[in-house]
Amino acid sequence: MLGQLVRRPSLGLSTLLALASTPGRNGCGCSGAGDRQEFWGDVHHQSLDGKLAGDGGRGCLSFRREKFIPRGGPDGGDGGNGGSIFLVASSHVNTLIKYRFHPEYRARKGSHGEGSNRTGRNGIDIELEVPTGTTVLEQINEDYHQLVDLTKVGQRALIARGGKGGRGNARFATSTNQAPRRTEPGQPGEDRRLKLKLKLLADVGLVGFPNVGKSTLIARLSAARPKIANYPFTTLSPNLGVVTLSDDRDFVMADVPGLVKGAHRGLGLGQQFLSHLERTKVLVHVVDVSSESGRDPVHDFEIICQELELFVPPTTEKNDNRLSERPKLVVANKIDVLDEPDRLARLSKNMAERGILLFPVSAITGEGLPALVEALWQMIKE
Repeated sequence: MLGQLVRRPSLGLSTLLALASTPGRNGCGCSGAGDRQEFWGDVHHQSLDGKLAGDGGRGCLSFRREKFIPRGGPDGGDGGNGGSIFLVASSHVNTLIKYRFHPEYRARKGSHGEGSNRTGRNGIDIELEVPTGTTVLEQINEDYHQLVDLTKVGQRALIARGGKGGRGNARFATSTNQAPRRTEPGQPGEDRRLKLKLKLLADVGLVGFPNVGKSTLIARLSAARPKIANYPFTTLSPNLGVVTLSDDRDFVMADVPGLVKGAHRGLGLGQQFLSHLERTKVLVHVVDVSSESGRDPVHDFEIICQELELFVPPTTEKNDNRLSERPKLVVANKIDVLDEPDRLARLSKNMAERGILLFPVSAITGEGLPALVEALWQMIKE
């Protein structure tokens, strides 16, 4: 016998990213609610725990009842499928910050089947926009494994499949059992533990100690306008800029916040900053050849090289994709205030011995920059 049709008010989609199933249009006494999933972290890393997709609706137990047809056959319809969750790479989103402040979304459950062989309505799928360059990691036991890498605009990835709707009793009618009372419950939606990690997509990455002029350099070469001041750690988040050359040529440059010794272990947020270099094709080591810093530019270069060598991305094997093996060149910045020429001479000799290109420049005056960008373009093409 067909149960009484019950309607519950469906919960509207909240602007949060913990995804849980919510009751939709309920038939045959359907009810249900989902679990919560939360994101935490900064604009480049967000974590996600809990049940994501909607459950499938239950199959209906019903028999045809009409005048002059006292013994109608089974006509219970199937339940609808639960809503699934998709991530979509978008050019209109730059960070993951919204998932920190809005950590919950709700995907609908599939509706239950109804009499007269009516299939329940499918739960509405949810598409969540993330920046291009977002990597989705799935937590298995204590480790995270890469699930998908969204590197192209419009790329769409299923991260949680909605539960399949259960079959109604009409599906179980046979020649020997013409009045089955068997139905199936809907299957639950997928339950996963995920982390979203944003890595910049750039052709060239600027690396170096704090306050060596990386932000000034990218501001001089592109339309990027990072915060610039004469103190360390002025830049606390990566900046992207498009460097334009003649003949309609251009490339993307990333200014990564300054690194310190021990960055590969996380000192100075080093691991977080280094991860943004994983997609770059060329690394530019920026060193300060003036005496203002009180540091030796050769020693600074060696420390940064050591940090790049020791950094191992958490999603790769120990010997794969090392940043230290990327093509690189060195920029000797602040030659406009060079008061000890021997500092530049020692750096030039050291780089020549290593076979590494060196470009003395001034990010303030623009001296030496045209040759630098042309060299970078040639390295990117290779």
